[in-house]
Amino acid sequence: MSLVAVGTVAFDDIETPAGRAEKVVGGACTYISLSASYFVKPVQIVSVVGDDFPSDVLAFLESRGVDLAGLQIKVGEKSFFWAGRYHKDLNSRDTLDTQLNVLANFEPVLPAAYKNPDVLMLGNLVPKIQMDVLDQLDQRPSLVVLDTMNFWMDIALDDLKAVLKKIDVLTINDEEARQLTGKHSLVHAAQAIHEMGPKYLVIKKGEHGALLFHHGQVFYAPALPLAEVIDPTGAGDTFAGGFTGWLAKTKDYSFENMKLAVIHGSAMASFCVEAFSIDGIKNLTQEMIDARVEAFARLVHFR
Repeated sequence: MSLVAVGTVAFDDIETPAGRAEKVVGGACTYISLSASYFVKPVQIVSVVGDDFPSDVLAFLESRGVDLAGLQIKVGEKSFFWAGRYHKDLNSRDTLDTQLNVLANFEPVLPAAYKNPDVLMLGNLVPKIQMDVLDQLDQRPSLVVLDTMNFWMDIALDDLKAVLKKIDVLTINDEEARQLTGKHSLVHAAQAIHEMGPKYLVIKKGEHGALLFHHGQVFYAPALPLAEVIDPTGAGDTFAGGFTGWLAKTKDYSFENMKLAVIHGSAMASFCVEAFSIDGIKNLTQEMIDARVEAFARLVHFR
């Protein structure tokens, strides 16, 4: 029941129609590990920060069952930083600033205890780094999940396609699925992506939910209608954490259980967007998560 998550631990400046949050905790690995920790422990993370990253946040992650042995702390250097402004629809945003800092020369190093995970979650990073992590494993995990984005399709497509051959599940949004395959139909895009390697494909559609594809089988999970959305940053990574956390907990990688994983990931993401940074998922209870999953069940039940 082990889960290794690879990605960024970072700072964000976020501006949305609901307000602004300056230099708050962010990063794909932060959201993934915190979300997954509600389903499985420990969550072993592989990332890098500067010595400017707050020690109390690292202590909090450890208190949640996040193993930091694979987190490099670079003395005298700054953590990765991203700033963005969301449009009124909250589905589109402008990047205002990106400072790679420690990420510019990041070389992941897996501790010995990380080299035989049941589930590996490769968060959105340079494809070569994702491949480097795969190459350090002693044996192939039962399940490898990868998240990526259009930026890597623009500048590192060959490297990305090489990694896709080695994974089981790809998570991307609908625009990225079309760009990766050149297919407008998401059904045809899914078929093309299966041919690239992944057995499963999760297409995230923001406020319109998520689609799960598996060689002709399709499952749709709607997004939960929320009274107020504060900050969508990290929602996709929180989804990935809930998704992989559920699969690591259950050790069932069938299509039927993948459906439940999508629902649990969607439930976690719905908490995330209700506050800035990680505040929406910091102090959840099992009862809160179960109630949110049940809300999804009621949303789609028609018999």
